[in-house]
Amino acid sequence: MDMSVVIPVYNAEGCISELYERLKSTLIRITSNYEIIMIDDCSTDHSWEKIVELAKTDTQIKGYKFSRNFGQHYGLTAGLDHCHGDWVVVMDCDLQDQPEEILRLYQKAQAGFEIVVAKRDRGQFSLERSLSWIFYKILSYLLGYHYDASVGNFRIMSKKVVQNYQKMRENLRFFGALIDWMGFKTASIEVNHAKRSNGPSSYTFKKRWKLASDAVIAYSDKPLRLSIGVGYSISFFAFVVGVYQFFNSPAGTNSDYVLLAIFLVGGLIIANLGIIGLYLGKTFDETKKRPLYIIDETTS
Repeated sequence: MDMSVVIPVYNAEGCISELYERLKSTLIRITSNYEIIMIDDCSTDHSWEKIVELAKTDTQIKGYKFSRNFGQHYGLTAGLDHCHGDWVVVMDCDLQDQPEEILRLYQKAQAGFEIVVAKRDRGQFSLERSLSWIFYKILSYLLGYHYDASVGNFRIMSKKVVQNYQKMRENLRFFGALIDWMGFKTASIEVNHAKRSNGPSSYTFKKRWKLASDAVIAYSDKPLRLSIGVGYSISFFAFVVGVYQFFNSPAGTNSDYVLLAIFLVGGLIIANLGIIGLYLGKTFDETKKRPLYIIDETTS
């Protein structure tokens, strides 16, 4: 197989047919020996039926349906586990990642790169973009490496990269961080990020926040280090205030400061225990060794 295209699908029945047609007309310009792998993340619409219908008319379409909603990054994992191409493209299903850009990604990869990522031009500055920029700046700080908000999942990778990705079976999945961690030679190209053609995104702020917090816990110990720093800072501040109060306050007037200190330190202790508890809880999840996903149906 020369090329595989891996696409997680969730509630995309309105754009699957157009996605398929545009993919087919683009891929044939590269090779006729390709496969399109669609992973249905237990959609609540008729996405799976659309995939089955396409697979019946084209054997190069392969569909897998999860038994429940596992999430986009698990869909990517399933697709990469089942692909066979020498080059593998990963993209979203909502047509914001434009299939025609695959040709440019492939041409750039031929210059000797193992990975070529698509940097998205989201258009003019807006409040949403500014909030997103702040969000990813904080995420980069907590992760301990620069996370480029203009780079999504859309990219092309060599078979070597995919084979090494398949070896990483941790329960917490953050596709971009796992790929970056491997350190293969990477390039980028600028692409236009199209508007959604299938209604509002199901990738809500709550889901985005959960993914970010999981990524930080999975790939960084920065929160633990920050909690240590905060603890030392408060201890030093309390010591300074205590010395000042001892020498400058009349006897018997320090009870309010003591009560305030108790509440302050108590709250910090509870917060730090919560951070440690999150790490322990995720470690416990990893020890269970459950499968990352469960496939309920396939088109073959």
